[in-house]
Amino acid sequence: MRSTPGAARACILGAVICAVLSSLPAWSPDAGTPWGTLALLAGLYLVCELPGRFPFFGSSVPISTGSFFPLLLAAAFLLPPAAAALVAVPGALAGRVEQPPFVARRLWRAAQLSLTVWAASCAHAALGGPGALGGSGARGVPDFPYALAPACAAALAFCLVLTALDGCILVTAERQPARHAWRGLLPHSVGPHLVHALAGLMMAVLWRSSYGPVSALFVLLPMYISCWVFAQYHREHAAHRATIRALVQAVDIKDKYTRGHSERVGRASVLIARELGMEEGRLEALRFAGILHDVGKLGVPTRVLRKDGPLTPEERRVIELHPEYGHEIVRGIGFLDEARAAILHHHERLDGSGYPYGLSGRQIPEFARVVAVADAFDAMTSTRSYRRGRPVPAAVAELERCAGSQFDPRMVGALARGLARHGWSGAATAVTADEVAVGPRVPAARAQGVDGGVDAGAGAGPRTPGPQPDGLGPGAGGGEVPGGTGGGTRGAGPAAVGGPEGDAGGSGELSRLRKSVERPG
Repeated sequence: MRSTPGAARACILGAVICAVLSSLPAWSPDAGTPWGTLALLAGLYLVCELPGRFPFFGSSVPISTGSFFPLLLAAAFLLPPAAAALVAVPGALAGRVEQPPFVARRLWRAAQLSLTVWAASCAHAALGGPGALGGSGARGVPDFPYALAPACAAALAFCLVLTALDGCILVTAERQPARHAWRGLLPHSVGPHLVHALAGLMMAVLWRSSYGPVSALFVLLPMYISCWVFAQYHREHAAHRATIRALVQAVDIKDKYTRGHSERVGRASVLIARELGMEEGRLEALRFAGILHDVGKLGVPTRVLRKDGPLTPEERRVIELHPEYGHEIVRGIGFLDEARAAILHHHERLDGSGYPYGLSGRQIPEFARVVAVADAFDAMTSTRSYRRGRPVPAAVAELERCAGSQFDPRMVGALARGLARHGWSGAATAVTADEVAVGPRVPAARAQGVDGGVDAGAGAGPRTPGPQPDGLGPGAGGGEVPGGTGGGTRGAGPAAVGGPEGDAGGSGELSRLRKSVERPG
């Protein structure tokens, strides 16, 4: 307890005192507390919590108290408020605690659940819930559908008290701002608690039926199994996120100039998808596609990515292979689904001059067309240590100029609408690589437009206008490389907009150099 902040200790002490006061009437000789029912419910809740304490079970059972809320709500329906407040105490005190301070956490959880169940029981009794369940007799006939109203009221009281106390401990123990502590807690918990209340009502009805308390376990068992499945799903989802995070961190370490770029491309991809009305079930896969679009850089030699001198044609061809490397890296990760196609094809162009396979139009997978726009947009608007990012309107204007030849006009339009509706916070000002005090050394992969050139051609070779995500655009002075390998110098891209991922658009003298190259005559 000594490590607990003073405000948190006061909050815990206040909750414990309130819980004790709320349960005191149950100990009165005249209260008529049904100690048999209370003991059975408290023992059952204790048995449900204990498996989480043992290593053999701890990794496979849901350890959250929320897994057993139907049992607590059944206690609120079956017992008077003061008696219901005691049901959760033994289980909460004996249950598993993940982090210290263990004593403080157990005391808080016991007091919190005691007050929550007491409030739910009070709301249930105030609306005549015990009578709707058949009175105090063990064989009473429940009054449906009226019995649903007190049960729903109890669930709402349960939810309100629980979220209020959760917010209090976040403010006092975690020192979260009060305006943020309760944000989102109530809306996300009302639905689940209503479902728990219906399950608790079924338990209460069976408990009072001719089949007795044992029959109520047939409700608890399916609920416990469903909670176990849900917990397993969340563990698997957490493992997925950890896998993605590890891959992205590996790319960021290898290519520090684009640090943070992957996460922003994922966010921009989801922004586009929402404007297109894409199904919610596909959004997670698309976000993964955006985050992992450059994972193939892990297969590109570091000396090539960070090379300061000119790239040889062979080195440029190696960099052009990074989408195929990325596809091979994630091939065995089943949950990525459509994301694999986006990783492979996000450098294809609508006119067929992209790479690695020169697909055109609708041959390019939808996810790849989304990620291509998000990739180009973020790279143009991101500030790097070697140049400043471009304004969002200028980047959108450049994407619109290249829509139809390089980018899908639907995706560009969706991005423009999404930005107008939600904005783009942080993209134009975030530095995604370490600042360099004197003359940044720009790797050749960017100096030649290989990693983000916008129309990298600055020499005598043919040019194809438009942003080149990762800079693999038409070559400068060496003819057009299929799929585009930028051969120009930084600043050889369109005047007002820095090129994605290396942004050959540049600024200052290099940007003026590009203007002079393109000036007619």
